[in-house]
Amino acid sequence: MNRIDPALTTRADFERLPPALVDAAAALPTATLHEAGGKVGALPSAIKPVGAAMRACGSALTVHSPPGDNLWLHRALAVARPDDVLVVHVGGAFEHGYWGEIMSTMAQARGLAGLVIDGCVRDGILLQEIGFPVFSRGLCIRGTGKDYGATGWIGAPVLVGNVTVHAGDLVAADGDGVCVLPRQQAAAIVDRAQRREAEEAAILQRLRAGESTMQVYGFR
Repeated sequence: MNRIDPALTTRADFERLPPALVDAAAALPTATLHEAGGKVGALPSAIKPVGAAMRACGSALTVHSPPGDNLWLHRALAVARPDDVLVVHVGGAFEHGYWGEIMSTMAQARGLAGLVIDGCVRDGILLQEIGFPVFSRGLCIRGTGKDYGATGWIGAPVLVGNVTVHAGDLVAADGDGVCVLPRQQAAAIVDRAQRREAEEAAILQRLRAGESTMQVYGFR
């Protein structure tokens, strides 16, 4: 059997986001981050949390997995660092359960921040009980293979929907969706998002006091 050396296509030593910035982003809704970034970074709405209350925020560790195969996800888990969010592309082969109880348990034990996969997972009830944040296209019981001769990539850019995700980008995910922001712009976007939240809090006060949205926003 021809074996691919995973080290040839693995880059795990990239610049991560400062913890303080990740903490600030984690306190903000994904919709606010998306709007503050100029309506950028929204991943496909089909990608949803396995549990409604799940939230994730951290630096992206990107994975390009061969279709129907999850060996490269295991390899990514082995090189991931605490607070990384795995962002996985599976070549459009959605109908497989690429992730389950075993992998969630390992990811949680190693302090990862979450998984975002453009495909399906399985063990849905168990994943909710474990509590590790998993965002996927849904649940699928169909198993995966482990082809040691297939090439995958870790730390290379991946395309999810119309968003190119680079290793080290800011990933924020909640019940509304998943937003990925470029690492170089993340601090400025988080700052704008915080100001936007403060402005919306003031608007809510005015609405509770009896004003209408027509008055508040100056609509005609």
